[in-house]
Amino acid sequence: MTLPTLSSSGAVLRPLVLSDAEALFAAHGDERTHHYWSGPAHRDVEQTRAYIADTIAMAGAHVWAITEDGGAALGRIALFVQREGVGEIGIIMIPDATGRGLASKALKLVIDYGFGPLDLHRIAADIDPDNNASLSLFLRGGFQREGLLRGNWKTHLGIRDTVMMSKLRD
Repeated sequence: MTLPTLSSSGAVLRPLVLSDAEALFAAHGDERTHHYWSGPAHRDVEQTRAYIADTIAMAGAHVWAITEDGGAALGRIALFVQREGVGEIGIIMIPDATGRGLASKALKLVIDYGFGPLDLHRIAADIDPDNNASLSLFLRGGFQREGLLRGNWKTHLGIRDTVMMSKLRD
């Protein structure tokens, strides 16, 4: 499968590649940015490169670098198709790229791709209840809070709950 480049005014999503590890280590290696991730911040670029390789190789994964113009990766967004018609989005931005609207633009592009060419009927997000920035991003993107899954993740922070959010094609 060849992943398309997606673009809108001020944002270009291109297929993520291993050489994006150096840029994305700014996110994955940052304690604050990685706080609500499933594991602790990465120790080095090689750990980020291995994580990218594993993510790209996942069955049903559609993974893009978030850029302003198709160049340097300022973040990563992935749409994981879990089963027919259903996907889940995950996103991370480098600290210097937050507050510019790139995450919102990337989210809209991936939602349009999921409901369009992939013919999904549901896109979900699994968010830590204390991650206010992500909760706000997905609410602005038209997602609705569906519920709280108690004790859903065992992370570097301990046992964590999950806020499940989704957007339906209709």
